[in-house]
Parts: sequence; C-alpha cells; structure tokens
Amino acid sequence: MRFRIQHTTWPRPALILSDTPQPNCPDCHGEGGHNHDYGDHTGEYAGTEWEPCHCWDETRRWTVLPLPRLPRPRQTSTDPWASDEPPF
Repeated sequence: MRFRIQHTTWPRPALILSDTPQPNCPDCHGEGGHNHDYGDHTGEYAGTEWEPCHCWDETRRWTVLPLPRLPRPRQTSTDPWASDEPPF
C-alpha cells in the first residue's frame, strides 16, 4: 500500500489518507486501472467504463483531519453582470 493525503469535500470537508496504485504494476503501469469504450446497439460510442486494477483499492481511505465548513461570502447583487466595471 502507498498512501497519499487528499482534500475531499463530500460528505464534509476533510483531509483523508487514501491508497494509491502501485507505480510498477505490470497490468496498469501505475494508473490504477483501464478505460474501456463501449457502444450502443447501433455501434455508436455510448460511453467509457473504468475497470480498477487489482493493485489498488480505491475505497480504502481514512479521515485524518475533519475541516470546518467556511461560510460563503454574501453577494450584494444577484446579477453578476450588473457592475459598472469593464469586462476585462
């Protein structure tokens, strides 16, 4: 297991310790998985699926430090274009 610290905002702001893919994995070469494009019944592109590699568990994470929610600044005007400032 190789760990890294990340910032998350869901379900609440926090610093988490998460697992990372093995950089020398012969299957994914350190990317953590593979993308597979697929088509619909007419053969047109319909999306991409992600298949995680066996060297990495993307659900393995621990909260290190919960962060406080910062209050949002209040807007004085609801119209962002109602300013006398030039647009540049």
